[in-house]
Amino acid sequence: MKNWYEIQNIETVDSPSIALYKEHLSFNIQKMISLVDGQTKRLMPHIKTNKMPKVMELLLALGISNFKASTIAEAEIAAEVGAKSVLIAHQLVGPKVERFLALVKHYPRTQFSTILDNVDSAELLNQKAAELGLTVDVYIDINNGMNRSGIEIGPGLDELVAYLKICKSLHFKGLHAYDGHLRDKDFTTRQEKIEKGVKDVETYFAALRVDYPAVELICGGTPSFTSHALQEKRITSPGTCVLWDWGYGEKLTEQDFKHAALLVTRIISKPTEGIITVDLGHKSVAAENPIDKRVKFLNLEGYELVSQSEEHGVIKIKEWGKCKVGDVLYGIPYHICPTINLHDEVSVIENGKKVDTWEITARKRKLTF
Repeated sequence: MKNWYEIQNIETVDSPSIALYKEHLSFNIQKMISLVDGQTKRLMPHIKTNKMPKVMELLLALGISNFKASTIAEAEIAAEVGAKSVLIAHQLVGPKVERFLALVKHYPRTQFSTILDNVDSAELLNQKAAELGLTVDVYIDINNGMNRSGIEIGPGLDELVAYLKICKSLHFKGLHAYDGHLRDKDFTTRQEKIEKGVKDVETYFAALRVDYPAVELICGGTPSFTSHALQEKRITSPGTCVLWDWGYGEKLTEQDFKHAALLVTRIISKPTEGIITVDLGHKSVAAENPIDKRVKFLNLEGYELVSQSEEHGVIKIKEWGKCKVGDVLYGIPYHICPTINLHDEVSVIENGKKVDTWEITARKRKLTF
């Protein structure tokens, strides 16, 4: 009996590359929906993980119509396939302000929004939108402990909320709070930290609803998804769970997602006894982690990835004699999001065979706008 990941027509799959297992992808989307009890309006999946229009189409077909993006290119592919709304959760600076407004104007059927955490950025966006006769939806980005972006709750936030009232070309939609730094393996511990971190945000949000009854609260990513999903007033923004990876699979043990994207690599040399070399260099798998936290091979035992260069991966292995040049290895990337960004396309695997190729369109920083 073959392992689930083995591709019957593997000769059609080049390496290094990514294989996307459609059955697992569908399972993950359904699982994500089930965690919010089928209330797809509470889901705002992050596009940055998959970057593929074909994946977006599957999400839309299952009733998910609101999305989060990091780049204008990601937002563009969502609009192109018919997304109802897209939040660019990355404060716009430089030419991105004009690019964003051009996107808003070009896709009137998609409701675009972005985040702000200071008055200066609000003033600029308001001015540029007014010049084009546009009204832009905005969320205030809250720093609730990650210290990467956002504004802390306090007088500065009060000032920003008050300023938005006089911005005639900006429409205040609510609060956005990302807590991706909370990744404790024990869910109870992680949940306690998540809820402690969002407590003041919820208090502020409740006060806002007196004057702004329609405001929304968008919280977290995949690590905190299982906590925020329990609170009906929160909109959740998982992303990685659509494809899943080794890193989150190891840490987020309560989340029962399946690996939907694997790396395919081949042995290209056996340069000396005990050593094999594969065509998986750090141009093909996320390399921000130490060498032992980049890829885990499913069909290899007793091995150690000892080094990587641009196009080579050097592996120390016990059963060296059993390996042949040309052998295929299947690996789970530790971090799928930047790994996807290193490839142009994926091989779509269905019923154990490659049946299609999907473009990773939004790996480019700029498409049309």
